[in-house]
Amino acid sequence: MSALTIYREDGTPTGDSFREHQAIAEALQPLSVRFERWAANRPLSSDADQEGVLAAYAEAIEQLKGEFAFQSIDVAAVHPSHPQKDEMRGKFLSEHTHSDFEVRFFVDGRGAFYLHVGDKVYLILCEKGDLICVPAGTTHWFDMGAAPDFKCIRFFTLPDGWVGDFTGSDIAGRLPSFDQYVAEL
Repeated sequence: MSALTIYREDGTPTGDSFREHQAIAEALQPLSVRFERWAANRPLSSDADQEGVLAAYAEAIEQLKGEFAFQSIDVAAVHPSHPQKDEMRGKFLSEHTHSDFEVRFFVDGRGAFYLHVGDKVYLILCEKGDLICVPAGTTHWFDMGAAPDFKCIRFFTLPDGWVGDFTGSDIAGRLPSFDQYVAEL
């Protein structure tokens, strides 16, 4: 289940929480965040590589290519036994921005995006079938959990791909982790 909960910067909930996909999309729209439900129904093995995932979702990729001028596309796939899962999680848990917008299509599993906008943090639980587009310059971080298990197609309009400009803030430690949030749902 996709979910959105809005927090204050100190980590206390504002009381705004959404579980219906349309309500989540509407709550994110004023932030210029695109949140859509796409078909993620192609069979993928647990060890599907980048080539296999991209081939399975070629039609969806072509649809997005028609809207954006992507320079590159790749697949982020992390499973509980991934040898670098802790290192990867630590990197993405640090608050950062991008000069490119962040487009992710979850084709398997789930993860949490945290958008720090103004004095609020929007915690968005994305799951299989969710497409999220975060505008360039939006301060955010991503938590895949202690036992990550997801695959998402990443789209980049800049040739360098994923480049994070880290803020150095410790705000991520004030919000529920992916695992805490999922346990409370």
